[in-house]
Amino acid sequence: MSLLPPSEERKRFSVIRIVVAVFCVYFVFHLVDMQIINAQAINEDNRSKREITRVILAPRGSILDKDSNVLAKTVFKYDVNVAPIKVGPVEREVNGALVTLSVDQIATRLAEILGKDKDFILRKMSGTGGYANLAKNVNSSVMTQVESFELPWLWTDANVSRIYPNGAVAGNLLGFITADGVTKAGIESKMDACLNGVNGKESFDQGSDGIRIPESAVVYKAAKNGGNLKLTIDTNLQYFSQQVLETAVKNERADYGTAIVIEVKTGRLLVAAEAPTVDPNNPGAAKERDRQTKIFTESFEPGSTMKMITAASAIDTGVATQTTRVVAPYRLKMSFGNGKNWVKDSVYHPTMKLTLTGILRDSSNTGIIQVGEDMDRSTRVSYLKKFGFGSKTSLNMSGESGGILGDTKNWDLQTDKNSMFGQGVAVTSIQMAYAFQAIANKGVRLSPKLFESCTNSNGGVTQYPVGEPVRAVSEQTARSTVEMLEKVVEEGHIGRTAAIAGYRVGGKTGTAQIKQGRTYGNLYAISFAGLAPADDPQYVVAVMLYKSRRTASSIGVTPVFKQIMQQTLRAYRIPPSTTKSREIPSEW
Repeated sequence: MSLLPPSEERKRFSVIRIVVAVFCVYFVFHLVDMQIINAQAINEDNRSKREITRVILAPRGSILDKDSNVLAKTVFKYDVNVAPIKVGPVEREVNGALVTLSVDQIATRLAEILGKDKDFILRKMSGTGGYANLAKNVNSSVMTQVESFELPWLWTDANVSRIYPNGAVAGNLLGFITADGVTKAGIESKMDACLNGVNGKESFDQGSDGIRIPESAVVYKAAKNGGNLKLTIDTNLQYFSQQVLETAVKNERADYGTAIVIEVKTGRLLVAAEAPTVDPNNPGAAKERDRQTKIFTESFEPGSTMKMITAASAIDTGVATQTTRVVAPYRLKMSFGNGKNWVKDSVYHPTMKLTLTGILRDSSNTGIIQVGEDMDRSTRVSYLKKFGFGSKTSLNMSGESGGILGDTKNWDLQTDKNSMFGQGVAVTSIQMAYAFQAIANKGVRLSPKLFESCTNSNGGVTQYPVGEPVRAVSEQTARSTVEMLEKVVEEGHIGRTAAIAGYRVGGKTGTAQIKQGRTYGNLYAISFAGLAPADDPQYVVAVMLYKSRRTASSIGVTPVFKQIMQQTLRAYRIPPSTTKSREIPSEW
């Protein structure tokens, strides 16, 4: 072994020192670059690789009836998922001893909890994929059992599900929500601003094994739950009314029916029943036309219930009284159509001498025209509008119709005459019901009240105002009209089938032919609207069957009115009447 001269050895050490110095500078530079200059960018890159961001679902608010019973609510359902590539045995401490659970043992237990076949679970857990679904939409109890295993390769995803605990009760009114969260019709659509929540956002870190790192969650945006909406609907009375109405629709072979109950002095809508109806839990089972809120969306020619409006208008203007005398033939020749048209009553009768009270009792078309003709058209139209016809209600429900009055200034002569007994114009069920509410409420028409309040997630309460009251007729006119409506029930051939033992009841029948093309056919919209007790009206009930194929008169709906009004009076403990109706002559 030869030794280098001292000068050569010094050169070698100098080279080594230079090389070491270069490496040190290089590493220091990169260290500074990583920890200072680009530290934030590097951290963000690493975080993006391990950070998971997800939505925090906000439950939609509940819909409640007047007594806070739940009509619609949101519940969480859960999907159970695994990462097959990570599936393997897990260790658990049992009675102080560490035991290993095999994949087969885990699959057996999961199959029991999820109600699945064990072989199905094993197949899903096998393979090299990063995702497989074991079960969808399990409830919170099942989710809790599954998560209690604390399996590093199993997780659950939350979904929100809309539940309607009473099924089809008030189904048409409530509307529904599609699988992808779109509100459809009814209250769900109309009141989405109250009910809809605002989803939040959070992130958390996961390790290379896919397990969530404890305490790593960061909430960027908290979820805001939807508000709870309180209605005026009486669920028990709604259910009863729907049952009675459904039976009537089937018996009469009608296309559909509606039934409405109103609290007279507050305008609260207690019942908005329809048949057929829809179960919002399964809207696809109902025909599309049966998912509508027909009480608001469908208009029809009302027929003779409109005679009450004509009579009240005539009394209010002073052109008639309860005892105004009219000679009412079976048919009356009209000036329109070159004098060749006739207005007829529904049933043949010899010429009668009727008072205005008798005209309502017998529902005479020829009689009411003679009374109505003493008012000019503009006056009659102004009363129609004050009673709420021709425009939507203040609720302005989704798809709501305002009915049809048409161009009233340019009505032809036939429409001008026929409108007095409910032909040539169209109304909605809700409009006619609130016209009777006006008469029952001393002449003041209240706007429909369906929404009481919205309580947000912080407990704040928003009360919903209603439209301004409208005086349709004077208090005296309203009282006189109620007394005439009593005679319809006490003495009318059909009206008396609406009588309720122990109570004074007033009401009006309605039978309207339905147009088929340009002419009227053989199908009818039959209806009855009434109030009770007539000595101090508390409730209005209005019933309508559309296209009744069995009965061509209101005798097909008076039993429905009677049952619903009886149940209403009983439910709200309204005492029987203690007075008798006033004697009013119907004939002269």
